[in-house]
Amino acid sequence: MSRLAIIALLGLAPILPSSSSPVAAAPREPVATGSSAGARVQEHDHDHDRPATDGTYRGRIIADVMSYLGANWLMRPSRIREERPDEMLDALGIEPGMAVADVGAGVGYHSLKMAERVGPEGVVYATDVQPEMLRMLRRRAQQAGAANVRPVLVTQDDPGLPEGQLDLILMVDVYHEVTDPEATLRGLREALKPGGRLVLVEFRAEDPAVPIKPEHKMSVAQARAEVEPQGLPFKEVLDFLPWQHVIIFEKPADPADAEADADADADAEPPGEGPAG
Repeated sequence: MSRLAIIALLGLAPILPSSSSPVAAAPREPVATGSSAGARVQEHDHDHDRPATDGTYRGRIIADVMSYLGANWLMRPSRIREERPDEMLDALGIEPGMAVADVGAGVGYHSLKMAERVGPEGVVYATDVQPEMLRMLRRRAQQAGAANVRPVLVTQDDPGLPEGQLDLILMVDVYHEVTDPEATLRGLREALKPGGRLVLVEFRAEDPAVPIKPEHKMSVAQARAEVEPQGLPFKEVLDFLPWQHVIIFEKPADPADAEADADADADAEPPGEGPAG
């Protein structure tokens, strides 16, 4: 992913449009998917740190990472109508005191909303591979007084999250850009508590009318085929958003805990067969 050179005085510089925007060239119209041999709809000049592969995983084109130069797109006013972020987060049942992660947080659009929901007793790990994004995120968190947001610079090999401590990991329009899905998913699974959830929010590949480039979309079948083999069983999909799936996976209960529960149940007296009172 991105390791762009840091621009001097970035905090004072305007954020420029980026060719890496996932928006299709002809928004509101069906996206053509007949490009030869699955070639990208648009090549970008910041294909950073991509492993020496053909740029695909399980037949799916790995999308280029959206550069920090396109950060304004993450804050576009139309996002409220197009993605309904508050309704999406409400549907996840985020509660005060939870430990959650916004993976691929960018400038913290969802991180700050999650911070309000977990409250001062909770924590939001906001991760990104671009230090420039995290610089903008820190500034926004400070301005909002969100002391429970912890920005974390990460790599493909290291998600930078505490092992076994997270109730929920959220990836909004991010997973399809991961260059090493298996390594990333293994790391995310380790970070979840037993029963913790991984949530992928992805533009629907099944719907050609969604005005996003094909490589920035995923189907539920694709997500399940990639995530479930890494030890995160599918739980449910929520499809109330205009353009996106909310695909939820859950880490199984720890085997040791499950065995202890089974032993406790075996030792318990059957209902109605205890000593006479």
